[in-house]
Amino acid sequence: MIKLPQIIGHRGACAYAPENTLASIQSAADMGIEWVELDVKLTADDVPIIFHDDNLIRITDHDALVKDVPYSAIKELDAGSWFADSFVDEKIPTLEEAVELIIELGLGLNLEIKPCAGREVETAQIALDYLARIWDDHDKIIISSFNEVSLETAADMLAGDWALAYLIDDIPEKWKDIAQHLNVQTININGNRDDLEREFIEEIIDEGYGVLAYTINNPVRARELISWGVDGVFTDEPDVIRDELFGLH
Repeated sequence: MIKLPQIIGHRGACAYAPENTLASIQSAADMGIEWVELDVKLTADDVPIIFHDDNLIRITDHDALVKDVPYSAIKELDAGSWFADSFVDEKIPTLEEAVELIIELGLGLNLEIKPCAGREVETAQIALDYLARIWDDHDKIIISSFNEVSLETAADMLAGDWALAYLIDDIPEKWKDIAQHLNVQTININGNRDDLEREFIEEIIDEGYGVLAYTINNPVRARELISWGVDGVFTDEPDVIRDELFGLH
């Protein structure tokens, strides 16, 4: 079982820099955070990029689906000025660019496979084929997804070599069967749900899985979840949550 991190910077450190950018990864590292979470999807010409939404508009003001735009056009977009003037012309990184920086900084990575509709298999295949060629430390990588087809593809490719995480919001009735079928090590849950109960966390743990909770920006909630047995949390403000959890003021 992989040793799960207690703090994972969500999309880098996205309270302080534009999400899913090299600047956001660097920001997390600069504040001493050891793990980051990033999203990967494919351009029209099958280049894996670090990006969350299906549409580019929220981040770049360019109204088009990622799956319909070639990388040659995406690399020209400004993914920073929406966040702050100091990040004007920050780019959408490729998976390769992001991973090179993560390795250079010595960080761990939770990579969420975030496929556009209809690209569930190839997004996992292309991203993991690249990662498998350059990522050596099996103790510092988790591959996660909400998408069961992408996770099944990952499970077939990785054959248990890397930790897989099943992302859930609404709790599927047959979550145990799904998790076992996908051979995951961790269940990543929405830690902000009002109906989330300690008993469910304990049930996950009793089944032998680790538990990570997203996206926790309230220190009181973070402490509560950790007290319930959650191994770690994803957060936009990783320095704040870390300092509150470990009394570093």
